[in-house]
Amino acid sequence: MTDEQSAAEPTASDATTASPEAADVRLMIHRHYIKDLSVENPNAPTIFTTREQPKVQVQLDVRANRVVERVFEVILAIKVEAKIEDNTAFLIELDFAALSKVGDKVAEEEVEGILAIEVPQLLFPFARNIVADVTRDGGFPPLLINPVDFRVLHGRKAEAQAGGSDGAEAKDEAGPTAEDEPAGTA
Repeated sequence: MTDEQSAAEPTASDATTASPEAADVRLMIHRHYIKDLSVENPNAPTIFTTREQPKVQVQLDVRANRVVERVFEVILAIKVEAKIEDNTAFLIELDFAALSKVGDKVAEEEVEGILAIEVPQLLFPFARNIVADVTRDGGFPPLLINPVDFRVLHGRKAEAQAGGSDGAEAKDEAGPTAEDEPAGTA
C-alpha cells in the first residue's frame, strides 16, 4: 500500500471532522474487520469417521459501542455449534465489526435502528463467508448461514430486554433457522 492510499483511508478521527457532504450521508462504514474469531474442532479426527450429519445451532447478537460523537463500533456476534449425538463436531465464535458513522442529520431516535438493523445487514454477507470458509477449512462442508431479518431479531431482543431477560443472544429465528440442519445445507 502506498502512502497515498493509506492517507486516503478514513479513520475514526476523520469521521468526527466530516465534510459538509459527509454530514448529509445517513450511514458511512469506514471499515469492517474481524474483532475476534475462535474455531474449535475438538473431536477431530474421530468425528470424521461418522456418516451422520451434524445438528447445527446458530446464535446471533448485535452490539454497538460509541467510539466518538456519531461514530460507533457495531459488532455482529455469531456463535455456531454443530453436534453429532453428544459430541461437538465444531464450534465457531465470530465477532465481526464495523467502524460506522451515523450522519449528523439523522435524528437521535433513529440511531439505534441504524446500528441494530442496517449495519448488521451490511456486515452479514462478510461474516457468513467467514463462517463458510472456517467450516470448510475445519474439514466440513461449508456452512452457509441462512439470511437473517435483523429488524425481527432487533424486535425480539427488545422484547426480551423489556420482559426482564438480558436478551444477550437470540437464536437465528428471524429468518429461516439454521438449527438442526446438516452442515453445508443451510
